[in-house]
Amino acid sequence: PHFILSMIRGGLFGVPELSCPEGFQEAQNKALQESEQLVQKACSTPPGPETVMIFDQLSDSLCRVADLADFVKVAHPDFAFREAAEEACRNIGTVVEKLNTDVELCQSLRRLLADETVMNSLDPETRRVAELFMFDFEISGIHLDEEKRKKAVDLNVRILDLCNEFLIGTHIPNKIDKHVLPEHIRYNFTAEGNYLRVAGLHADCPDDLVREAAYKIFLHSNSQQLARLEELLASRNSLAQLVGYDTFAHRALQGTMAKNPGIRHVWKDMLRNQMSGILFQMLMPWDHPYYSGVLRAERYNIDPGLYCPFFSLGACMEGLNTLFSQLLGISLYAEQTKRGEIWSEDVRKLAVVHETEGLLGYIYCDFFQRPDKPHQDCHFTVRGGRLKENGEYQLPVVVLMLSLPNSARGAPTLLSPGMMENLFHEMGHAMHSMLGRTRYQHVTGTRCATDFAEVPSILMEYFANDYRVVNQFARHYKTGQPLPKNMVSRLCESKKVCAAADMQLQVFYAVLDQIYHGKHPLKKSTTEILKETQEKVYGLPYVPNTAWHLRFSHLVGYGAKYYSYLMSRAVASMVWKQCFAQNPFDRAMGERYRREMLAHGGGKEPMLMVQGMLQKSPSVEDFVDALVSDLDHDFETFIMDS
Repeated sequence: PHFILSMIRGGLFGVPELSCPEGFQEAQNKALQESEQLVQKACSTPPGPETVMIFDQLSDSLCRVADLADFVKVAHPDFAFREAAEEACRNIGTVVEKLNTDVELCQSLRRLLADETVMNSLDPETRRVAELFMFDFEISGIHLDEEKRKKAVDLNVRILDLCNEFLIGTHIPNKIDKHVLPEHIRYNFTAEGNYLRVAGLHADCPDDLVREAAYKIFLHSNSQQLARLEELLASRNSLAQLVGYDTFAHRALQGTMAKNPGIRHVWKDMLRNQMSGILFQMLMPWDHPYYSGVLRAERYNIDPGLYCPFFSLGACMEGLNTLFSQLLGISLYAEQTKRGEIWSEDVRKLAVVHETEGLLGYIYCDFFQRPDKPHQDCHFTVRGGRLKENGEYQLPVVVLMLSLPNSARGAPTLLSPGMMENLFHEMGHAMHSMLGRTRYQHVTGTRCATDFAEVPSILMEYFANDYRVVNQFARHYKTGQPLPKNMVSRLCESKKVCAAADMQLQVFYAVLDQIYHGKHPLKKSTTEILKETQEKVYGLPYVPNTAWHLRFSHLVGYGAKYYSYLMSRAVASMVWKQCFAQNPFDRAMGERYRREMLAHGGGKEPMLMVQGMLQKSPSVEDFVDALVSDLDHDFETFIMDS
């Protein structure tokens, strides 16, 4: 009866079991049962391409539940759904760690890799996927004795739990007795009896005192969160050393464009030397975002209120549609959803259709703010694409999550220029997911090296900041008047203001991340390391009793790999300047971009994809020059003039 009811009602993303929270247990049991059968099949299959296909089916059966649950646990409005999804994530994650230390399963793959005749007969993608699966075994400690393998699994499971606890802690507001704050600024914060709740930095507030209070209260150190982070870093280090790496950073960077921590230090030092003139002698940390905005607004007269009417959500989506159509032959179509398929009534489903290849996949757009929804813009893979056993292609499904304000009834949603750029960024990830049509789910779309995964999304920011692209869609929602060319030019020029200061902040984040994931035990507390690194690399003074790093959620998802944003920006900058700056709608270049960079997902070495696109091998100096060439060094002048 329950199954029949599920079929009638449908479920999240069209998965029948997920019509209710309890369905996660059902979906999980089904995946685990399927995975057991696939493990037995892998162990009994003679070495050949079928071995790789079985491993990929195994990965797919677990990822179909884990990836979906990974999204639901953070975004579903129903707590029961979030809780059930979190439990499924933990259970599937535990099974994955156990499989990564399963000697018999590994042996079936070893037999394939050891058979030169068979390996030479495999196509490059199949060979790479086989090697990537073996890599997963190796970094999980397959070579260790049974007792140490069990310890590696336990450490991995503990790390999953700590990551989850730390992420929750990054979002929890802080409270303060309202009498501590001057009466005239209390209204800026949410009152709860005699307390005020501070849930963010109020970085755009013109009142210096409000920004200072928010910074000191929201970032006040929390002993529990500090203990979680320090245990997480120690556990990651223990795991890395147990499986044979010097540090967690060495383990995390295997298979990336950077290869190892050493190469990054070279180009980061070069970048820092190039930017050594950027000084912050008169600012405090809570001033940087605000005064950057003031400078942009004063110098270029770019009050967001002047621009928002030209950037309705509909116009921006039409702009993306036009760009994708001209560059890649792709159109986005709104699709009707079935009952139970979406988790909020304002979620929209888009079908991605190629002009000759037909339907490529689906994008669910979860764009609007709601209670308990994280204020972060991100892309989730819910189902990866792959070639199924029957010859059909399993269509990829992704979610794009933004935090757009809910518009007044009857009025369109109007985006600030920053929101428009974020929409383009996330849609870059979505196109990577749709066009990374690999044979294997394990390497589809954004399942690639972290320092390559951000390239398509950052490249889209260059399109969003080009007046020829913006002119195609920016129309006043009431009059239909196009955004005047001088306003587009001012907006694009304003993006360069303070770019050096913003870049220096990114360098600081990346350096701090490397130190935390470098040699252990750490000689000082993570807060002391933060203070020293901030004053040495960033230039703005550390504020006593604050602990900014305890709100830095990227330490979970990008542990030892936060530098990826800088490296990806360098690649995106090179690709833009060489391939699209002359004509952002060049179809031949769009096809090259798809063929060389998007199509392979993680099925090809990332640097080979970059070389294919640029038709040359970039040097470390090329990476640094690409970043520095985008900067504007006027921030120092602004500070001195102030």
